[in-house]
Amino acid sequence: MSHILLLNGPNLNLLGTREPAVYGATTLDDVEAMCSEVAKGLGHSLEAFQSNHEGALLDQIHAAGRRFKAGELMGVVFNPGAFTHTSVALFDAINGVKPMPLIEVHISNVHAREAFRHHSYVSPAAAGIVIGFGTDGYRLAIEALVRKARTHAA
Repeated sequence: MSHILLLNGPNLNLLGTREPAVYGATTLDDVEAMCSEVAKGLGHSLEAFQSNHEGALLDQIHAAGRRFKAGELMGVVFNPGAFTHTSVALFDAINGVKPMPLIEVHISNVHAREAFRHHSYVSPAAAGIVIGFGTDGYRLAIEALVRKARTHAA
């Protein structure tokens, strides 16, 4: 069994109440529980972390890179929230822990929203991206991470 880290960035703690027409009624607790079940069904465990602070997310990515190298972590599923569009530091951190796979996930289709949401600093460093499938995108991202890890291990 290998561990998967689920990271969520700013304002995702407000899921279920923040703009339900865009993000739905599912809470972050619901998302984390669903992700834990998906990971368990694939033979893995899941740890979840959410922060509204960029530095805390950077620290988690750095630690994940060390854990990946030690064989303790399969990779990361990450919804960077609004930091997607602003954080060169997240890009640098993700590149700094390669070859650890990180799958970027977004609940809404960011390309169908405001123009400033169309650019991601995270995407060029990510191993893959899941966008616009609602909270089900987290499940897809976990499944993709597991497939990517199997391919990398083979």
